Amino acid sequence: MPQNRQFLLDSRPQGEASASNFKLVTGETPPLQDGQVLVRHHYLSLDPYMRGRMDDAKSYAKPQPLGQVMQGGTVGEVVESRAAGFKPGDKVVGMGGWQEYSVVDAAQPGALRKVDTSQVPLSYYLGAVGMPGVTAWYGLNGILKPKAGQTLVVSAAAGAVGSAFGVLARARGCRAVGIAGGAEKCDYVVRDLGFDACIDYKQHADAGSLSKALREACPDGVHGYFENVGGMVMDAVMLRMNDFGRIAVCGMIAGYNGKPVPMTYPQIILRSRLTVEGFIVSEHMEVWPQALQELAGLVAAGKLRPRESVAQGIESAPEAFLGLLKGRNFGKQLVKLV
Repeated sequence: MPQNRQFLLDSRPQGEASASNFKLVTGETPPLQDGQVLVRHHYLSLDPYMRGRMDDAKSYAKPQPLGQVMQGGTVGEVVESRAAGFKPGDKVVGMGGWQEYSVVDAAQPGALRKVDTSQVPLSYYLGAVGMPGVTAWYGLNGILKPKAGQTLVVSAAAGAVGSAFGVLARARGCRAVGIAGGAEKCDYVVRDLGFDACIDYKQHADAGSLSKALREACPDGVHGYFENVGGMVMDAVMLRMNDFGRIAVCGMIAGYNGKPVPMTYPQIILRSRLTVEGFIVSEHMEVWPQALQELAGLVAAGKLRPRESVAQGIESAPEAFLGLLKGRNFGKQLVKLV
């Protein structure tokens, strides 16, 4: 059986996460039992939610256990199979974690899914045609429920979730406005993804300044907001929300260093009769087939052209993850193993 390098969670962060929280180890993959599949991972997914699970705190999911492989999405190729329905060479997506190989019980629901790479690149199944894309799809359709002509805003617009959200919104006849960090990201959001406008939050020192820029980009106000960031960005958008607007809360990356994320204008929720709803996409598996079908179609048609930040080799995973938390990635953050 092949040697397998793995990153374990070695300690819990005190404040900001650091590379010292992870430990790289090497071992052998165990022999397969009946019903199991050996997968060689081609790409690992790095996602902001992983930071929350590094803490031993109450959340929507159990904390990442110490001394075990960091959990996360993977795509790869079956190299050995003792399970019906899988054969060597099959391309698959699963939750193999931060390691080069995984042994998967194929009969476990949702553990492993074969994918077609004839029109959708394998790596996209961790981004635009994977969990981030479905997250955007559900927040848009399940919570914001927009009508054609309405204005929708998304923070972290150049990221894996935000980019898919904007393309989906435009496909429904909505006006899509992004918020991103840096001129290059904003240019990509408008030029390549087709957003109507994008605001560089780094050009604004406070929520008031950012809100003024939003007023220019959203002359009809904001009907729906997809929240990935929190903090100053959320405050600025709240100031521009229309009455009876809707906010889908997906992430709060501003608070992933363990510090509180205050809300400056909570009275707006009452004054403007807003609906604010947080969601976890894994609790809505019933929408995944429909969402994935639409997302794959948008990619195949060239309408969704997601960017990827690709770190090379498993050794790069911790630093790439820490960079993701600071917004250094451009699009979906991946680690390429093969």
